[in-house]
Amino acid sequence: MLRSKKWFLLVFLVAGLQLFVYQHWAESGPKKNGPAKVEPLSEGISRITLTPKAVERLDIQTAKITEDSVSFKGKNGGRTETRRIVPYSAVLYDPTGVAWAYTNPKPLVYVRKKLTIDFIDGDNAILIDGPPSGTEVVVIGATELYGEETGIGK
Repeated sequence: MLRSKKWFLLVFLVAGLQLFVYQHWAESGPKKNGPAKVEPLSEGISRITLTPKAVERLDIQTAKITEDSVSFKGKNGGRTETRRIVPYSAVLYDPTGVAWAYTNPKPLVYVRKKLTIDFIDGDNAILIDGPPSGTEVVVIGATELYGEETGIGK
């Protein structure tokens, strides 16, 4: 009887040690790579790198910021200026009302850039300031990127 209690105690201790080691490994062991990697850059802006599968699932689509002549009407009417134009579908407003767009500087990489919008003309936002002409901006999937960057919805 004493011998069986010793065996039971030994098995119990070994099982407990295995459980402790597994739990410790699970908490500090290698982490599975997720679909998005968020790296802080500066002043609340981060670089988001997605896996190809994440881009496909989110159906991320981009378009270029263009530059064209814009006619001004009303009080400032009669003049034309060359301005940068971004598709309005790329514009995202933060909770304080600041306008942003996610740029796509490299494949699978997205960085939020501030926009200063002069006015909206149909499907376009006419910029006073923002990324240069030719910059790729996200026109579908920007809200999902913002949620990933800021942690909203997690």
